[in-house]
Amino acid sequence: MPAPTRSGSTPESDVRTVHAIRSEEDLLTVRHAVRDATQRAGFGLVDQTRIVTAASELARNAYVHGGGGTLSLENVRQGDRRGLRLAVSDQGPGIADVDQAFADGYTTGAGLGHGLGGARRLMHEFQVQTSPGLGTTITALRWNERR
Repeated sequence: MPAPTRSGSTPESDVRTVHAIRSEEDLLTVRHAVRDATQRAGFGLVDQTRIVTAASELARNAYVHGGGGTLSLENVRQGDRRGLRLAVSDQGPGIADVDQAFADGYTTGAGLGHGLGGARRLMHEFQVQTSPGLGTTITALRWNERR
């Protein structure tokens, strides 16, 4: 399996890593990578858990429903604010009804149906780009509220 790729300049705030999601093993690798990124970014334990949980759910959706994909992690800055942006992409069937997919209890698999809506609630910003038959990209960002 290829190693994660890194791009950007040397400051940590400009670094972006990309991780493949092709197997169950990759889901664990993604969780560890996200946990490491949250620690390096100085998030507290509660926010680390929020971000890892959201990333895990999004990566699992890409694997199960999208046939695999990628997770991109990027430290971001906006003035004095710092955060961590996740982007999970797949080239699966897309999401036919995004509003329905956010509804708690809605599932297309064996899960409880809290995944996509739950991931959105754990993050400060959340965007879904999807096209039936062309795949889905979900971008989520959590700002570090610690000073």
